[in-house]
Amino acid sequence: MPTEIQKQLPGLTNRRDFLRAGAAVTSAALLNLPGRDAGAATSGGHLRAGLAHGSTSDTLDPGHFENGFMWMLGYMAFNNLTEVDASGQLVGELATSWKPDATATRWEFELRRDVEWHDGKPLEAEDVIASLNHHRGEGTTSGVAPLVSDIDTITAPDRHRVVFQLKSGNVDFPAILAGQSFGIRQNRDGVIDTSSAIGTGGYVIERFDPGRSVEASRNPNFWKADRAHFAEVSVVSILDPTARVNALLSGSVDVIDGVDPKTAGLLKREPKVNVESVTGNLHYTFSMHTDKAPFDHNDVRLALKHAIDRELLVETILRGYGSPGNDHPIGPAYRYHAADLEQRRYDPDKASWHLKQAGLQSLEVELSAADVAFAGAVDAATLYAESAAKSGIHIKVVREANDGYWANVWLTKPWVAVFWGGQPTAGAMLELAYSAESSWNDTMWRHGRFNELLKASKTEVDEARRREMFREMQILLRDDGGAVIPMYADFVIAASSALGHDRIGGRLGLDDYRLAERWWKAG
Repeated sequence: MPTEIQKQLPGLTNRRDFLRAGAAVTSAALLNLPGRDAGAATSGGHLRAGLAHGSTSDTLDPGHFENGFMWMLGYMAFNNLTEVDASGQLVGELATSWKPDATATRWEFELRRDVEWHDGKPLEAEDVIASLNHHRGEGTTSGVAPLVSDIDTITAPDRHRVVFQLKSGNVDFPAILAGQSFGIRQNRDGVIDTSSAIGTGGYVIERFDPGRSVEASRNPNFWKADRAHFAEVSVVSILDPTARVNALLSGSVDVIDGVDPKTAGLLKREPKVNVESVTGNLHYTFSMHTDKAPFDHNDVRLALKHAIDRELLVETILRGYGSPGNDHPIGPAYRYHAADLEQRRYDPDKASWHLKQAGLQSLEVELSAADVAFAGAVDAATLYAESAAKSGIHIKVVREANDGYWANVWLTKPWVAVFWGGQPTAGAMLELAYSAESSWNDTMWRHGRFNELLKASKTEVDEARRREMFREMQILLRDDGGAVIPMYADFVIAASSALGHDRIGGRLGLDDYRLAERWWKAG
């Protein structure tokens, strides 16, 4: 990805030189996926994963992959053009190379020639075109449409090359295509079948019960020789944190995500359980609709931001597996994290002052939460209510049902608890969650200067100027945005000691939800 290339080649300041160097690194060094000694792994066995996600409204439509359950299914069955590996570097997946023109508005991708679909058909460029077109154009309902809205045309010079012509330059374009919704699907007369799980990935989906379970078997013709070792994979949705732990301890599942930090210490005492924590891009939010009263007044938003005791939540909810948030989503693991920004702290007097600036002596609001939003979300909301009361802010915590939370509560109710995993780049994270055009903008926040900066950052190759743009965007979100972001959280995983793995990725949970492909039975 160009931003990573720029780190490797810091002397490049000219756009043309920068992009040419990027193309050279891409076509040479990134041709091979990161590997390991395959002899260290044992092929075969049955992986059983218990996930803190899943909803009966889940669908195989990649434009509506909204939770970790579907992200894991997606990475099991499908492949992307690019992949963010466990070390955070961009590598080729279905693409062997990519190169931009001098302005990063035209990108040409070369495809692998040894890849077959689960039904035996060869991968072709038209599959890529149909897959990306699903997320763009009039009538699309894809939640990730803003990430590819810059695409003007997609063409195929031949069966193994794809050319993207963008409306404006985007130096991060190849990295965006590694996102969890951009798995390549089979072309069916110019479109994709959103009910089909036929892919090129390591596993063939045998059964999919939305929000409940997935059963899969290894793809015998998988093109990655050192990946996807399990003969079978079962994924089950277990929304209750205690039930997930019990399933692991009873041997019903081999690995769980969303481990409540309060139980992590107990699990560490179990001799046959390994607890892993990864500092990544996970963060927890209380997102309010800024187009609805009382959240449409920024002093009300600031009052709520000063009325939360972040350190208490990190201590009580995260048990040290994370750090205090600063009301913007670009946490310490992101390249453009603005570490110099003053950390917002609990200040009841300042919260009361902002209420008065809004013409209020007190405030009564409802906050919807469920533990499916994140482990301990209801407890976090309750602690928030207790802290805020000292400022004259009375928060009524509404405990919502776990099932259906993402379909019926998120994006619907005006103030809700939410978790956000990471996107491949800071720009993609901001675009998906806070841009004016995004349907997943869960704060309904639309800010002219922010959107102007976000657009300009895509074409800026000067590292100092680009970093300053991201810094200003973080300030705007912190001081005007509609998300109270109290915690940057570590990913906490608990797994049977019979499982082996290399370095664990921190972009998303469960080794970027590529666990079925990257892990193996030890021994």
